[in-house]
Amino acid sequence: QVQLVESGGGLVQAGGSLRLSCAASGRTFSSYAMGWFRQVPGKEREFVSCINGNGGSTYYADSVKGRFTISRDNTKNTVYLQMNSLKPEDTAVYRCAAAYYIGRYRPKKSSYEYDDWGQGTQVTVSS
Repeated sequence: QVQLVESGGGLVQAGGSLRLSCAASGRTFSSYAMGWFRQVPGKEREFVSCINGNGGSTYYADSVKGRFTISRDNTKNTVYLQMNSLKPEDTAVYRCAAAYYIGRYRPKKSSYEYDDWGQGTQVTVSS
C-alpha cells in the first residue's frame, strides 16, 4: 500500500499549461504502475494516462493525446502529468492512483485496476 498526495492544480486560461505532481510513500515505488484519472461532478471517472514502473511505457486517452505527458522519477517517488494546450473541457478533479504489479506490464486504464488513490487536485481551465 502507498499513500499518494497530488499537487499542482489551479486555475489557468485556455491554451495554458499546468504540471501535476503525485508524491508516493513507500520504498518500492518502481513496483507500482501509476495512473491519472479525472472526474467532473455528475460524470464517471475518466482515464487520462498511465505509466509502468520504470517509465518506459505510457498510454493516454484520445482526448489528451498530444497535449499531456506522463512521467515519473523513481528517485523522488513522484509521478507527473504535464498538461499543455489546456481546454475548458479539461476542467476536473485530477487524481493519481497506484497499482502494484509483478512481471509484464499491461496498461491499466480502468479505475478498478488501482488499489491506492490520492485525494485529488482541482484543475480549472477558463475560456
